[in-house]
Amino acid sequence: MLTSVRSLMAATILAGFVLAAAPAVAQEEEGPAIEFAGNTSLVSEYRFRGVDLSGGDIAIQGGITASTSGFYAGAWGSSLDENSVGYGHTELDLYAGYAGDLAEGVTFDVSGIYYLYPNAPVGDFDYYEFIAKTGISVGPGTVTLGVGYSPKQDSLGGTDNLYLYSDVGVGVPGTPVTLTGHLGYTDGFLTYTADGDAMDWGVGATVALNDTLSVGAQYVGADGRGTMAYPFVDDTVVFSVTAAF
Repeated sequence: MLTSVRSLMAATILAGFVLAAAPAVAQEEEGPAIEFAGNTSLVSEYRFRGVDLSGGDIAIQGGITASTSGFYAGAWGSSLDENSVGYGHTELDLYAGYAGDLAEGVTFDVSGIYYLYPNAPVGDFDYYEFIAKTGISVGPGTVTLGVGYSPKQDSLGGTDNLYLYSDVGVGVPGTPVTLTGHLGYTDGFLTYTADGDAMDWGVGATVALNDTLSVGAQYVGADGRGTMAYPFVDDTVVFSVTAAF
């Protein structure tokens, strides 16, 4: 039954996925404007779905997105710990998609992401994933439900990977504080458990210091087993400083 669910989700994502064109340098005056948004962060640890990819060390991250008329495309990168993770010292994500409104307070977003590891050793490490998500806003709170599906690929051991997740964000009225929560479920190659099923979780808060700068802290973890030298799924607190522009 899980296989059929995967296939249905994959078909749904593929049907809804719209590949955005590469950002243009300029637009004709009568055409839709292209907007650019970027960010850069310093985090105490790079956690991807609860799993530490920076070996417990500080990571530098950043990205830029170009969008117009609901379409968007961009790139995001992070430093890694090449000795512990085995993917080299850099991750680069290229993505494109389409987002819009389904109804008042209800949004949707379909996209594709290509995860690249340009400094990885010889072998298959890069992989791609399709993601579909919807967000529901009520008052100061937003709930996001999403699914990510990676079809069978050599870099995933010739198997596929399914990821289901939910995110909650609530702005505290009258303050610059936003409380966040996350719960995810992975079935497939990208787990660190014997049966290939794993949960990951996180709770935290961010504080907007001004229009561009924010700080945050999040308690995160995931199912699985690490090693004495590299406990990459142990619960921990991740601190962050982010600048948006």
